[in-house]
Amino acid sequence: MDKILISGGNGFLGKYFVSFWNKKGFNTHSLGRDKSNSVVCNLADNVPNLKDKYKYAIHCSGKAHVVPKTQNEIDLFNKVNYIGTKNFLKGLDLLKELPKAIILVSSVSVYGLENGELIKENSPLLAQDPYGKSKILAEEYFLNWIKNKDIKATVIRLPLIVGKKPLGNLQAMIHGIKSGKYANLCGGKARKSMVLAKDIAEFSPVLFENSGIYNLTDGNHPSFKELSITISKKHANVKVLNLIKPLAISVAIFGELIEKMLGKEFPINLRKYSKMTKNLTFDDSKAKGIGWNPQNILSFEDW
Repeated sequence: MDKILISGGNGFLGKYFVSFWNKKGFNTHSLGRDKSNSVVCNLADNVPNLKDKYKYAIHCSGKAHVVPKTQNEIDLFNKVNYIGTKNFLKGLDLLKELPKAIILVSSVSVYGLENGELIKENSPLLAQDPYGKSKILAEEYFLNWIKNKDIKATVIRLPLIVGKKPLGNLQAMIHGIKSGKYANLCGGKARKSMVLAKDIAEFSPVLFENSGIYNLTDGNHPSFKELSITISKKHANVKVLNLIKPLAISVAIFGELIEKMLGKEFPINLRKYSKMTKNLTFDDSKAKGIGWNPQNILSFEDW
């Protein structure tokens, strides 16, 4: 039975990879810190002791969804995302035979942009935040590592990932809508790229055969209004409020002041106002050229 190694296999996206490849009849080996993993290793600190022969490998583990407030939190992005990638690849180097192909899961955060439309893979990597910078370093190391190796290697840059029990901003949005504490800003017209976790996993066999760097999105880039209406319908048609621009700006400024006074994050601040009122979409036509045919995330059933 062929084996596949998936770092972060117990994580949000990793579970989709594991489920898919199990159904394909592979012996999936998950690598992570928890004892439930096939290979137990904290990649931020150690090189994994790998002994099996793997046909494929996916490096999926990483740190995201946190705004760092201390230097230790900033350093942790570098350790998990950059050092973790180095240690994963060093572990593969210790094998008698490298996998046939490998996928590195990266992020559209490497572009370092807060707004833009249909950003392509050849756009400059301008990230200055700890998360984006750590992902750039991970990509650079990965691309240098594969040089002169007879192995197919692919980088996928992902936007917000949609699936069961999502993380980060999408999780906060769903909870806000369900509790009646969410509001669109300025009509919710801003559009964002998103992608279904299930689609990513199901496309991985194609990615293993097509080396390169690919943005993956659902191709529809829903607006906040479209997304909030879809989610509200799944939860007894909870009414979604809208804050017109003058009121939205006032609330964001008030939130900024509250955060400075109390040191706690307010639901709406100037950073969130900016993100929720600007388009940020990515071009996935390169992936479509090799067969990428994703589902519209608005048709997702398990919000």
